[in-house]
Amino acid sequence: MTAHPLFDISGRTALVTGSSRGIGLALARGLAEAGCTVVLNGRDGGRLAKAAGELPGDVHTAVFDVTDGPSVAAGIADVEERVGPLDILVNNAGMQLRAPLLEFTDSDWHRILDTNLTSAFLVGREAARRMTRRGHGKIVNICSLQSEVVRPGIAPYAATKGALKMLTKGMCADWGPYGVQVNGLGPGYIDTELTRPLVEDEEFSAWVRRRTPAGRWGRTGDLVGGVLFLASPAADFVSGQVLYVDGGMTSVL
Repeated sequence: MTAHPLFDISGRTALVTGSSRGIGLALARGLAEAGCTVVLNGRDGGRLAKAAGELPGDVHTAVFDVTDGPSVAAGIADVEERVGPLDILVNNAGMQLRAPLLEFTDSDWHRILDTNLTSAFLVGREAARRMTRRGHGKIVNICSLQSEVVRPGIAPYAATKGALKMLTKGMCADWGPYGVQVNGLGPGYIDTELTRPLVEDEEFSAWVRRRTPAGRWGRTGDLVGGVLFLASPAADFVSGQVLYVDGGMTSVL
C-alpha cells in the first residue's frame, strides 16, 4: 500500500469553478490525478474545452455564470444529470481589482463582491441542496492570505475574502449536521498568469520573498495537497476551518 486509504478520493465527482486556468486549473488537475471525475467551470466554452484537453482522466466542462442565480441552478442540475452526483465542490472563481479605496468605483465594488463572494454562496447553496439530501459532501472555498491581512490598494478584495472566511464557517454551521464538511483554502502569494506582473516587479517580488518565511513565491502545485486533504475522508471531522498555504506569511510580523 503506497497511500493511506483515508486520502483515497478516486471515483468521486468534483466541480471546480473558475477552472480554465491558474489556481483553478491546477486544483482540477490534482483532483483528476487523484482519480476524481472532474468538471471544469467557466464562462468561455472554448477555453474550458482547451483546458479539459490538458487534463488526465474523466474530465467534463460546464459553462455557466457563477454570479447569476438562475444560471447556477440550471448549471448544477445539468452537471448532476450529465456527469453524476457531486461529491466535491471547489469554489475557486475569483478576481482582483486594485485601486486606492477612495478611487474605487461603485460598479467595481459590486463586480468584485459578486465574483468573489456571491458566487460561492450561489454555487455552494445549490450544490448543498443535493449534498445535504444525500448525507455527504465536501465544499472547499478558496479564500486567501487576505482573509486575514491586507495591504494598501486591495481593501475591497480583502473584504470579499474576509467575508468568504465567515461564509465558510456559516456553511459549516448550517450544513455540518447533514454530513457536509465546508472548509477554506487560503493561498498566499502564488505565481500565476494573473499575478505575473507582480512577480516581474523586482521591488514587489523582493518584498514577497523577504516577508515569506519560505523565501519564495508559491506555485499553483503547492495548493494541491491542501485541497486533496480537505476533499478526502481524512478531513471528515474538519469543518469551518481555513488552511493557509502561504509559506508562513500569516504567522510572522
